[in-house]
Amino acid sequence: MWQDARALPRYNKVMSTTKIEIPQEFKDLPMQERIEYVQGLWDYIVESPHVLPLPDSHKKILDERLDAFEASPDQGRPWSEVREEILDRLRRP
Repeated sequence: MWQDARALPRYNKVMSTTKIEIPQEFKDLPMQERIEYVQGLWDYIVESPHVLPLPDSHKKILDERLDAFEASPDQGRPWSEVREEILDRLRRP
């Protein structure tokens, strides 16, 4: 976010493909309720971020991006500005 995204390393790893069995009760829910349920699960998971492991590959990417920012702090833009630009683009017909 602090510099041209093309200059940043990409994370191209594929997430785990572990299959889980989806309960029929979940499958029977309307789509909006499924989404709300999953959002609730995620909210529950992130209540304890200190318990979530941070892979070394993520730490490396964060370190690289922090180094890039510290080397050229004027290359970035505030999140509020970037966010507003994105929202403006989404509002266009």
